[in-house]
Amino acid sequence: MAQRYVRVKTSKGQTYYGLLQLTRNIQVLDAPPWLQGQPTDLELEPGSYELLAPCAPSKIVAVGKNYTEHAQEMGTSVPKEPLLFLKPPTSITSADKEIQYPPQSQRVDYEGELALVIGEHCVDCTPKQAQSKIWGYTIANDVTARDLQQQDGQWTRAKGFNTFCPLGPWIVRELSAGARLQTFLNDRPQPVQSALLTQMVFPPEFLVSYISQVMTLLPGDVVLTGTPQGIGPMQMGDRVRVEIEGIGHLENTVVARSALEAP
Repeated sequence: MAQRYVRVKTSKGQTYYGLLQLTRNIQVLDAPPWLQGQPTDLELEPGSYELLAPCAPSKIVAVGKNYTEHAQEMGTSVPKEPLLFLKPPTSITSADKEIQYPPQSQRVDYEGELALVIGEHCVDCTPKQAQSKIWGYTIANDVTARDLQQQDGQWTRAKGFNTFCPLGPWIVRELSAGARLQTFLNDRPQPVQSALLTQMVFPPEFLVSYISQVMTLLPGDVVLTGTPQGIGPMQMGDRVRVEIEGIGHLENTVVARSALEAP
């Protein structure tokens, strides 16, 4: 099994990066692994920590319509260049935490995606150079308030609510290019999304190169690579699970976000 790099919070409130062992013990590192973090003598036992999202990026750069069939189901053609947008870091939540359904929206969709974690300062990179800047891979759900996306004409509000970027549960260093991404809703045996990563229009190294010619990517930043065909709405109480071969699965439950009380 590939090494699984995690970020955890202890029962005392301390946050660490570490390696998840088969025993579920955590071998604590002295720094984020992409900053050459090394194992320490500290080991955390199961029950003494909770898993957080595996990194704390300065920004999340996401890519729209990067699978042909998904572009078609959205009623548009495939973009000639990657279609970029940002999700705020405050939208991140971790595996097994709740996705909060905001009262402003009547339709909130799942979007299972492969997420790239950047390991080095990356600016004006070629695709070949960009490949070495991708430190690892994890799973994301680019949760979207679909009605607000269509209403606003741009995507900041629809993509930016708190909890709208479940990420994790850990990072792996290697991933087969032919791995399959699948999204499951509740206990249905058939996935609502299923695609090979090779079906991306623009592959990961091209995306990182393209983004780096617009903005500097920093260590720990996250790139979401787009979602395949099969997006759909979630309801209160639904459980959504995104799986990627070679990484694992990311599962979250949908709950209502309470409306702000009037002053």
